[in-house]
Amino acid sequence: MLKIIKIGGNVVDHPEKLDRFLDGFAALEGEKILVHGGGKIATAISKALGIESKMIDGRRVTDAETLEVVTMVYAGLVNKKIVAALQRRGVNAFGLCGADGRLMPSDKRPAVPVDFGYVGDPVTERFSEKTARMLIDNGYTPVIAPITLAADASSLLNTNADTVAQTTAVALARSYETELVYCFEKQGVLADVNDETSVIPEITPEAYAELKRKGVVADGMIPKLDNAFRAIGHGVSRVVICSTEQIGKPGYGGTTLKNG
Repeated sequence: MLKIIKIGGNVVDHPEKLDRFLDGFAALEGEKILVHGGGKIATAISKALGIESKMIDGRRVTDAETLEVVTMVYAGLVNKKIVAALQRRGVNAFGLCGADGRLMPSDKRPAVPVDFGYVGDPVTERFSEKTARMLIDNGYTPVIAPITLAADASSLLNTNADTVAQTTAVALARSYETELVYCFEKQGVLADVNDETSVIPEITPEAYAELKRKGVVADGMIPKLDNAFRAIGHGVSRVVICSTEQIGKPGYGGTTLKNG
């Protein structure tokens, strides 16, 4: 089973949390891939450089200046720090982004109805299995930063890390049995956002529709679950949403998404 594990910026921003997560990730047996978000470092560096960070509905607008910053931070500083930390743990990590080996060509998001600038939407059919397999089959653990490449190679594109992970899992499901694990700050999908123990152990597409209707699942959890069910519907064997603290535990705990 090839494991595709995604961590968010909330982990990247906290060295102690990141260290604990990487301990658990390093202990996972078998072939694996790590996809990481960017965290708040890009915002801090943008501010230091006098570049205003623009957000719309919590999502970053990536103009030309911001694209340079997020590329430096996500595909450079953050990626290489994680690679170095995994090497210290005996994991032969190989850092890259979607431009390397044309791993993940993307479409630049249309400017209508909202212009987010240099933001990419990956296309699964264009994912380079050749590049990924070259690394995996030779004993490397890819560590993928959320920067992709425009399909015509005209520019780099800032890309949602959840979508990068889902695209990777779906594309590689053609060659491997894959599972996708989204790690974040909660124990899983919660029935009550104020009760950390109210983890919903399993969600089917039918149950998901009902949870949305009731407002149990809302806001930022919706795109995460949309990505999860899209992965299951396209060949990924299993998707789990869990806490970063659970990554080393059998089965990861958390919430398992199943296709009926």
